[in-house]
Amino acid sequence: MDWNKLYQSRIVSAEEAVRAAIKSGNRLFLTGNVSVPQKVLAALVNYAPELHDVEICQALTVGPADYVAPEMEGHLRVNSIFISANIRKAVHEGRADFTPVLLSEVPLLFKRGILPLDVALIHVSPPDEHGFCSLGVEVGLTKTPAESARIIIAEVNEQMPRTLGDSFIHVSRLDYIVPVDYPIAELPMSQDAPNDVVEKIASYIAELIPDGATMQMGIGAIPDAVLRYLFDKKDLGVHTELFSDGVIDLVEAGVLTNAAKTLHPGKIVAGFILGTKRLYDWVDDNPMIELHRTEYVNDPFVIAQNERMVAINSAIEVDLTGQVCADSIGPKLYSGVGGQLDFIYGASRSKGGVPIIALPSTTTLRDGTRVSRIVAMLKRGAGVVTTRNHVHYVVTEYGVADLYGKTIRQRAQALINIAHPDFRADLKKQAHELHYL
Repeated sequence: MDWNKLYQSRIVSAEEAVRAAIKSGNRLFLTGNVSVPQKVLAALVNYAPELHDVEICQALTVGPADYVAPEMEGHLRVNSIFISANIRKAVHEGRADFTPVLLSEVPLLFKRGILPLDVALIHVSPPDEHGFCSLGVEVGLTKTPAESARIIIAEVNEQMPRTLGDSFIHVSRLDYIVPVDYPIAELPMSQDAPNDVVEKIASYIAELIPDGATMQMGIGAIPDAVLRYLFDKKDLGVHTELFSDGVIDLVEAGVLTNAAKTLHPGKIVAGFILGTKRLYDWVDDNPMIELHRTEYVNDPFVIAQNERMVAINSAIEVDLTGQVCADSIGPKLYSGVGGQLDFIYGASRSKGGVPIIALPSTTTLRDGTRVSRIVAMLKRGAGVVTTRNHVHYVVTEYGVADLYGKTIRQRAQALINIAHPDFRADLKKQAHELHYL
């Protein structure tokens, strides 16, 4: 096969691609995170008034979301498996849908035909000498849906890094090819000024991480801050749904070697990447990095094969029995389960594993009221992401509560001890009323 001729024959504009491939009533998959195909998506928005009842399945997307604007109603409708900030308002107003599902099982919805796909909108690197494009910074949630769709529209971006692993798709699989050349969106994990609370939490977490550990880091300031406290460790590794710039310094310092990993030794394994251009340049053709499908990376029974597996995840609130809410504020849907339970359970099954839930002890509401995030009971309607049966370590800026194997009485006391001092007396009073103490 002369893939070069095939490639050239399938080049079209973004407008031509969406008009040729997408019809009313279709279900689309939109690759997400910082890999959103911007030109094709913009062309779809322009074409949308001529369409009706087109469903867009996606996870977290970064950037503008004109495709969920009120005027898109009846034309395009998002079905999100993780509620990102740019579509949260549409979900709350009933103009977009949310499908709760473990991140490890998201690609299987498409592969098993539960959500059959007509078209996949993907974003790839230029082909190599053999005609294979890399899915670049977003492999985990994209490769299986792309293989499951009847039609693939691919933006081929000169600036998309070529990541290795299970990350490739041949040009013969691409039905419409849209050449582009623009920078990959950047999303630094540490966007705020230094925060004493975050730094204190990170220092407590670092004390729980043994030499030779394999780490998972969720999204946010706390996991990123933890990395800065690990320079005295030895032979750390990474198996995670995502990573950001913070790993580079640890690799260059000889701390993150992946040498002690019991699964994929020598390799950083992930599903996708969020960060800055420095990170994208670093991962380009880097043989230390392997990106794999999310149904593999996030499988708890794969994760558990890593000895000393450390999982670091966040929460909105934790109740005195150990129930963790991380996806809603009361009944108001906020994000999604993501990979939290996948990794908390995987780490708990790992030999020497350390499953961690980390959160600041308080938050400030819009009216200026400060409230505790360690609570006697979760808010009415709150979702439980990590159950009281799965929880192990809970960390705030006031310390570490080890809940595993503990009674409700012991848990309540341990969590009160790491709550903000201003709220401990009230929490203790409520605990007595609930007969926890």
